[in-house]
Amino acid sequence: MSNVCLVTGANGHLGNNLVRELLQAGEKVRAGVRDMNNIGMFDGLNCDIVYTEMQDKDAMARALKGVDILYHVAAVFKHWAKNPEEEIVRPNVIGTEVVLEAAAHAKVKKIVYVSSVAAVGHNGELLNESCWNDEMSNAYYRSKIQSEKRAWELAKKHNLWMVTVLPSAMIGPHASALTDTMQFVETIKKNKLSVNPNFFFNFVDVRDVAKGMHAAINRGESGNRYILANKGSSSLSDIVNIANKKEPHFKLPPAVPKWLLYTIAWCLEWMASVTGKSAELTRSQVELFYGIRQEYDISKAQFELGYDPRSPSSALADAFNYLGER
Repeated sequence: MSNVCLVTGANGHLGNNLVRELLQAGEKVRAGVRDMNNIGMFDGLNCDIVYTEMQDKDAMARALKGVDILYHVAAVFKHWAKNPEEEIVRPNVIGTEVVLEAAAHAKVKKIVYVSSVAAVGHNGELLNESCWNDEMSNAYYRSKIQSEKRAWELAKKHNLWMVTVLPSAMIGPHASALTDTMQFVETIKKNKLSVNPNFFFNFVDVRDVAKGMHAAINRGESGNRYILANKGSSSLSDIVNIANKKEPHFKLPPAVPKWLLYTIAWCLEWMASVTGKSAELTRSQVELFYGIRQEYDISKAQFELGYDPRSPSSALADAFNYLGER
């Protein structure tokens, strides 16, 4: 017997791939979206489209009526804002509270809550689900840490069956609007990256994250966190080499020292504060990522969920193909 599943943030990159994964598995899907005029990505998909706004109690109550399984995917995903506390942190935390309170009231049977490896952190060492990040300088990181901790408090309060999944940098198809991660990959594809920031990225195919989330319902154990990342991180040189296998004309831009990258980020943030257009690089990102590999132990998800992600090179090759076909 199929379940009635609600996916919040269903028109986002992960949400749309998850809707497709659930439909393929024979589930009944409600695709929750904020903008009911932005539903073109559901063409040809046999799902119900419902209005959800994670800070709207009434909307969430209506959307969750009769739902068996909740996949809470919706979140603000950006690293810069004029008022980061009000535009990034608060919506993610308050949204978590509203959604999980509504799920408890609706007596939802199971919940998969999407957190992020941002809540685990990275320091060049192999980190696992027992790790919690204490880096709060980046607003997005702060929002994911605080939101997941609040989710666990509410799960305990209401005795909810819940697992959290913690994806790394997701790339791949069905991105109606490019995320920051996909925009970075597109910048490389267009040969528009002016400097090598000396960042390392743990790329994972978004379709593998969606599969891992569905498996978490069937094979996961309530109260557990599952890292849905890849087995290693990729340097910019690695990414360019993969791009060149398909079209051998991509160039590796020059590396710059950390102090210069920090200065560039400061200038970009200043310009963003004037124009209101999001900064392409922030000082907190330089502090977080410069020269530090993002390595995670994914053995728990592999063993308990059967999680088997594509290699970073395969995921990147597919992402480049997808961007070329958009």
